[in-house]
Amino acid sequence: MLIIPAIDLKDGACVRLRQGLMDDSTVFSDDPVAMAQRWVEAGCRRLHLVDLNGAFAGEPVNGDVVRAIAARYPELPIQIGGGIRTLDTIEAYLKAGVSYVIVGTKAVREPAFVAEACKAFPGHIIVGLDAKDGWVATDGWAEVSDINVIDLARQFEGDGVSSIVYTDIARDGMMQGVNVEATLRLAQSVNIPIVASGGITNMDDIRALKAVADQGILGAITGRAIYEGTLDVAEAQAFCDQPDQACVQTAGE
Repeated sequence: MLIIPAIDLKDGACVRLRQGLMDDSTVFSDDPVAMAQRWVEAGCRRLHLVDLNGAFAGEPVNGDVVRAIAARYPELPIQIGGGIRTLDTIEAYLKAGVSYVIVGTKAVREPAFVAEACKAFPGHIIVGLDAKDGWVATDGWAEVSDINVIDLARQFEGDGVSSIVYTDIARDGMMQGVNVEATLRLAQSVNIPIVASGGITNMDDIRALKAVADQGILGAITGRAIYEGTLDVAEAQAFCDQPDQACVQTAGE
């Protein structure tokens, strides 16, 4: 299971929001490229970037920062979300060296766009599904829909998305623990990998996710916890890289 540090970009700086509220943000660094270096040196094998301004504007706003990070680490898989509403935007990010593009609000509002994007850029499209109590939220979490998250995930699986980033918006940025049950329920309902997001606080959350990771959980995105020091990226990734105890016992028998 991958530990995936999040770098959320607002006005060119690295910040974290509480429950997606743009006016409730904490600035952790004014040098996102240096922050990326910090996580790479800690041993991360994927980065999660979010253009927060772009998510609200409906088009990329912090694209220069994203391109700078991708140029600095050409071998590192990078996934980017926020303001991705056109095929041209996807193409531009992929040409800049980004590995995966996350479609969020556009996927919910215009599901046909996901199928179109998957056809044009196979293997590079991730759908970000943000949910509260099982219902999909859009527009930077400003609106909660009447769309069931599992039903929508199954539809996008059929379209050919490479994975789904699932965020429990009730817990994101609140340091209250990851919603393992909801994440696992979604992973068991589809045959594509799920990346957990929202609420990860410490190693207890990583242990809980790793215990069920073999049922379809590819990784865990973490933000506020690694910036405030309640979770250590190197320690968490080292733990996830250890073989399951059951496997060790089987091998020794």
